[in-house]
Order: sequence, then structure tokens, then C-alpha cells
Amino acid sequence: MYYSLEQCSGSFHLYIFAFDEECYKHLRNLELKHATIISLSEFEDEELLSVKPDRTAGEYCWTCTSSTIWYCIKTYALDQCTYIDADLLFFSDPKVLIDEMGDDSVLITSHNYSPEHDQSALSGIYCVQFITFKNTEEGMRVLNWWRKACIEWCYRRFEDGKFGDQKYLDDWTERFTGVHVLQNPGGGVAPWNNLQYQIKPASRVIVHHQPSAQESELVFYHFHDFRYCKRDVVRLTAEQYSLTPDVVRYIYKPYISMLTEAEKSIRSLGENVTFHEPLLDLDWIMKNTGRKFTFFLTGHYKNYYKRGTLK
Repeated sequence: MYYSLEQCSGSFHLYIFAFDEECYKHLRNLELKHATIISLSEFEDEELLSVKPDRTAGEYCWTCTSSTIWYCIKTYALDQCTYIDADLLFFSDPKVLIDEMGDDSVLITSHNYSPEHDQSALSGIYCVQFITFKNTEEGMRVLNWWRKACIEWCYRRFEDGKFGDQKYLDDWTERFTGVHVLQNPGGGVAPWNNLQYQIKPASRVIVHHQPSAQESELVFYHFHDFRYCKRDVVRLTAEQYSLTPDVVRYIYKPYISMLTEAEKSIRSLGENVTFHEPLLDLDWIMKNTGRKFTFFLTGHYKNYYKRGTLK
């Protein structure tokens, strides 16, 4: 994600929160020119530490999302701050998305689910993937409310209309003023909505959102649930999602290339660094004769690909 921003954006600075000491050390050693690496000891306050024992590691990360934005605005006196998920890749400058806000103080992005993948009842109408807050009275009112809500309750379960940090966004356009929902179809293409898009390769990848007939440069794609697997295989996303061949060719293949370059940068540190989750087993493939045969014959099945087939 960082290197894609270097290629696409004329001006940016990332504040990266390292949630363990090993991650902090390695990120510092990479000496990323446009990044500030922040350790947990710098970031965590009494409110966060008081709820940490009650949350899983994933739930605690969700709990902290709003606080990371709040911390950056307060600590570095920022006029505005955009939270971005680590599993995004930028294909063009995201400035066009932030500019769309105009005079509003908060920018949120819709999941824009395809009908067959609609999970808005559980996961929310909006996606905490790319969200901007301006340091204004209006913007900070929303951010402070969200931060307080996440500290009070942020779990990986559906309860009383809440789920993680994300369902809180559902009523923001009614609860607050100055909240803008992104309209640019180039922001927020993802596995759950890719079937709505036609991909047109050019000097920049062009996406045509078929329901709205809008066309735009692809700004970022959300590589939700991408996993490294055993046997030098990758799972592009969860089995429940269907990906169009053009999405695999023009979006996932560049992502694999960028990951490969990032891996080289990490390995250049000369240390034995683990840069991914534990490798995923291929049980979903291997337990079915037809899937197994097709996979070994073609090098891929559904969303599982041998890395060599994606070069």
C-alpha cells in the first residue's frame, strides 16, 4: 500500500501504528521516507488500556481505529486525517476522493454491495477502509462520538444493531451534519462489489460502474481476505466471492507484483522476518477431487492461484 501511494500520490504522509514491538522495529528499519512509525507505548492511553484485556487482538485493533485518527490529529496538529486499511492498493491519486468532500467535514465510503453479496445488515452500509475527518468542530464531534462508542463496545459479534467499529457508521448521515458519502466509483472497488464493474485497461485502470453508468479511474481496490497459502499458493479472497477474469488480470496481478517487491524490501533487512499470517492450508481444494484436479491442471481454482500463474 505504501509503495503504491509513492507511485500515485504527489504528496502524502502515513502514520503507521505498529501493534507489536517486532513490527515496530522492522518498519523503522525500512526507513520509509513518507511515514512515521508509532509504537503502542506511544499511542495507548488509559482508556484503551482499560478495555484491552476484554477484547481479542482483532477486536482491539477495531477498537483503536478511531483513536488512531484522533491521536494523529491531536499529536501532529493535522488539518485533516484519512484512515486507510493496510490491504488497499492505490492505482491513482486518492486526492480526487478527498477533494469530493468539498466543505463537508467527514468522508465515508459505502460497501456498495452486489446484490448476491449484500451483508449490510450485519457488516454495515459503510466500510471502514478509507475515512477522512477534518479538524473542525463538525469533524471532531463525529470522531469523538465514534471513539467513545468504540471504547465502550467493539466486539466481533452482532449485538443491538452493533458490529465491531463499522455498524456505528450506518446512521451518521442522519445523526450528524457535514458527513459526505463518496460518489466516485473508483474508490472502494472490492470483492463484494467487483461484479458491478467493467474494467478497461489503459494507462490507468478505468472502471465502469454498471448500475450508475459512472466511469472513473480506479483509485483503490480493497484486497479483503487475501491470504498466503502453503505450496506457494495465494487465495485472492474468500471462497464466497466471485471475481471477474478482468479483475484478476488487471487488479490482482499488479497486487501480486507489488507484494513481491515489498517482500524483497523486507528481506533486504537481512533478518528472518515474518510478514504475513500463518500460511493457510489448502483443505478447501484438496478435499474435493474435482477442485484438486482442476487446480493442478490449470494452476488455479476459484480464488486460489499458484503464484507463478499470476506473473
